[in-house]
Amino acid sequence: MVRFFRRVFAAATVVILAFRAVGSFLSWIENQEDTSANAWIDEEEYEDV
Repeated sequence: MVRFFRRVFAAATVVILAFRAVGSFLSWIENQEDTSANAWIDEEEYEDV
């Protein structure tokens, strides 16, 4: 019975860590999109104005 609880606890830990990793990765992607938008400015847009 103890082995069952250890396995359930280990599985829950892996799931929680996986969700945290995915959330961290998605947050990193959002930050990359924000910085790349600032870095790649199309000069032709400003010529029309």
